[in-house]
Amino acid sequence: MIQAPHLKPGDLIGMVCPAGTIPIGKVQSCVETLQSWGYEVRVGETVGAKDFSFGGTDVQRASNLQQMLDDPAVKAIFCARGGYGTSRIIDQIDFTAFAKHPKWVIGFSDITVLHAAIQKQNIISIHGPMAVAFSKGVEGAIFVESIRAILEGRSIECVAKAHPFNKLGKVHARLVGGNLCMVAHLIGSKYSFSTKGKILFLEDIGEYHYNLDRLVIQMKRAGIFENLAGLIVGGFTDMKDKSTDFGATAFEIIQQHTAQYDFPVCYGFPISHDINNFAVKEGGMYDLEITKTQVTLNEA
Repeated sequence: MIQAPHLKPGDLIGMVCPAGTIPIGKVQSCVETLQSWGYEVRVGETVGAKDFSFGGTDVQRASNLQQMLDDPAVKAIFCARGGYGTSRIIDQIDFTAFAKHPKWVIGFSDITVLHAAIQKQNIISIHGPMAVAFSKGVEGAIFVESIRAILEGRSIECVAKAHPFNKLGKVHARLVGGNLCMVAHLIGSKYSFSTKGKILFLEDIGEYHYNLDRLVIQMKRAGIFENLAGLIVGGFTDMKDKSTDFGATAFEIIQQHTAQYDFPVCYGFPISHDINNFAVKEGGMYDLEITKTQVTLNEA
């Protein structure tokens, strides 16, 4: 996998909205923080733009992302929010210039689609917090700082508490994944994640339990869980119904459908739509160790 150069003081970060809309005022704390780290920030035309629920029209969002990908002065691209919409523009994006001169792309949720496309270019990207996380204060500081660590070439150990469902083990492999709904959505397309021999991480928000069950079944039938090195189950927040309506929690649903496999699995890892959201490298090499007392994920 190819990795973009680490950032230096004075480097330019571009900010875009390839999916949902976000008010310009909600990115201010993020912009100021990035500037305090020593970087210049160029706020794209889609940040603050609104076309129904989108950050501008499909044409505007594709054009703004393409500009940032192609501009050699831009050393990293920060996606201000997720939402929905990246799938609508991803086929229009030309990665030719980006592949020749890779740069960091940062985001999660719907941005999983963009990460998947970047994986096909054999380039590493950053699955991590977006603009709103920068206004969470002290509680979210370690997760925001994890973005900076990757950009600057430093390592941060990601640690989680033990969970009763965990399946113990230690593996060394590449890390891929993201939003479960988007991972399932990409099955059958040219952007579908290649998971064989890799550590897969998953998280989601706002799903019904029955739909989560359906999505996991789809992933299983598509072979997503076959020959995994390991599985990291992150947060499943703001479920739209009660687990008692379906008869199983989000974690129980995933456990039931992956019980037959022998790879290590951990649950409740701090990758989520909640404040607990460590930045990790999509495509990076990691050591995952799941013991009786804790879980650690370290870049290898």
